[in-house]
Amino acid sequence: MHEGIPDFAMPDDEQVQAAADALRMLADPTRLKLMWALLQGENVACLADLSGARPTAVSQHLAKLRLAGLVTTRREGTFVYYSAADHHLRPLIQQALAHGAHTLDHRTATDTSA
Repeated sequence: MHEGIPDFAMPDDEQVQAAADALRMLADPTRLKLMWALLQGENVACLADLSGARPTAVSQHLAKLRLAGLVTTRREGTFVYYSAADHHLRPLIQQALAHGAHTLDHRTATDTSA
């Protein structure tokens, strides 16, 4: 049946696993906020302020994101700066947040019509 679908290509198992691992890391609300802020390029103190989390918690989340390959670091003297690992993360995070907003809008519209 699926052979009749033009240009259909199922991703390989390794690609699917890597995508699932990345999405699992982004499924945490604090990490998602941090990634959104990182798309602007911030340091730990700014990220803590933007995300509403304590700097120690931010550091722990950033370490997990870095180990997962979603975040990179660079040093300038005693400061460590974090950034999103690649350009694919911006649209992924933007779409996830847009979907969240759409879901909330739909729930609100459903609740008011009941």
